[in-house]
Amino acid sequence: MKLRHFTTTLAALGAVFIIYVGFSYLIAPQATAAGFGVPTWPRHEGTAFLAVKGVRDIAPGLVILALLLTGHRRALGWAMAAIAFVPMGDAVIVLTSGGSVATALGVHASTAAAVVLTAVLLLRERPASA
Repeated sequence: MKLRHFTTTLAALGAVFIIYVGFSYLIAPQATAAGFGVPTWPRHEGTAFLAVKGVRDIAPGLVILALLLTGHRRALGWAMAAIAFVPMGDAVIVLTSGGSVATALGVHASTAAAVVLTAVLLLRERPASA
């Protein structure tokens, strides 16, 4: 498999995954929130914050898809490098909020590592021949 196909697959899977997570927060916020890794979540009126997280998760997935579909691969690489801030921030939030270390590292930090890896691979790609 060519590097270009591999990075396209990684980016597309990342986009679909985070869009799925975002919709999960919109459709079943309390059930989805339990897997985030922090010990407590807003209840009742406070669940609007979970919807905010859902929308926040959908947005980078849409950016990734837009850049993939328009062929702006270098911009996609830089965007994914920036997007990696989100799961790293999530890991820090979980760790500093008394949450699960296993979830902070196993879910959030590993996601950040996968996003950074994809970004690096995209930025190392050679432009397609004209």
